[in-house]
Amino acid sequence: MKTITTTDALAAFCKEAAKRRYVTVDTEFLRERTYYSKLCLIQLAYQDADGDDACLVDPLVDGLSLAPLYELFADAGVVKVFHAARQDLEIFYVDEGIIPAPLFDTQVAAMVCGFGEQVGYETLVRKISKSDLDKSSRFTDWSRRPLTDAQAKYAVADVTFLRDIYEYLSDRLAKSGRAKWVAEEMAVLNDPATYQSNPEDAWRRVKTRTSSGKFLSIVRELARFRETHAQTRNIPRNRVFKDDALVEIASTKPQSEQDLGRSRLLLREARKGDIAAGIIKAVKDGLNTPADQAPKPDNIRAKLQVNPALADMLRVLLKATSDNENVAAKLIASSADLDALAAGERDIKALKGWRREVFGEEALLLCAGKVGLAVDGQKVVTVTLL
Repeated sequence: MKTITTTDALAAFCKEAAKRRYVTVDTEFLRERTYYSKLCLIQLAYQDADGDDACLVDPLVDGLSLAPLYELFADAGVVKVFHAARQDLEIFYVDEGIIPAPLFDTQVAAMVCGFGEQVGYETLVRKISKSDLDKSSRFTDWSRRPLTDAQAKYAVADVTFLRDIYEYLSDRLAKSGRAKWVAEEMAVLNDPATYQSNPEDAWRRVKTRTSSGKFLSIVRELARFRETHAQTRNIPRNRVFKDDALVEIASTKPQSEQDLGRSRLLLREARKGDIAAGIIKAVKDGLNTPADQAPKPDNIRAKLQVNPALADMLRVLLKATSDNENVAAKLIASSADLDALAAGERDIKALKGWRREVFGEEALLLCAGKVGLAVDGQKVVTVTLL
């Protein structure tokens, strides 16, 4: 294992990796004090190599370009293997606008292969590689240099054992015919929209108890200002103001810095300067929003007339399907999906792709009263109804 600190060394490593079928990738980053993740370390390992087949890449070194790595990420002949890839991929998308492809997420694959819901890397190492990980460096400041031996050992283990996990899971998927299931799930991770945060939609994350158009107009403008301010200055959105303060402001509708000074929840530094000016303008813009342009809450599902007995039966069917197929139930359908099904909704994830094959078709028959549920020994099975 070596630490790469020059572009030439990274290019040489990536050139060797490009000769292999796959490369395993992980990152270490910090996000507590910034809006965007600060990339502190990249771990890489490639398949079937003699000698130094794993490395740590130090992106904090002046003059190091990640261009060779991004070229490898774009190589269609090399599978890029991650575990729980979402945050890692966001870093590379924000930095260079690139999403590694083809992509394989071992957490998703493990759910398909019956390892449970959102299984952790440590669990897979223990069950597949029959090894234990030293996690003492899990909560550490990865921006500090030099790295300790314990940090380096911890970091490189996140990609060396990942090779065993990938080999095992990909083999199981090939034998079971479920590789296409994982490929369907990778489509979400390969979609740039997954990593884009649009200030226009930031208000949807704010929990409120009212559907008043005027109130939501102010919430939308405040959330938009906060998101833009945080992105521009690369600070956490809660450093601008928190959700509870946002809701308070939308209720009290302050018109001046003096009004802001009476807020119970607003941070002191937000009561003056650029943030205060942004808040006051957002409130004004929200108040001036025409009624026909006010945001409308996504409460369609909240108004659904759910048949509770049918919803319970669908949950039993899902549990039976999960057990019989050895697939994590959460991956097949969410509780909200089952309620929507029981209320007559059909445009849901559980009725598309591989989910429809293993669960959706029988769920629709159950909803239509064409099949029922029965106990056969230790299993719950569906029976055709006349």
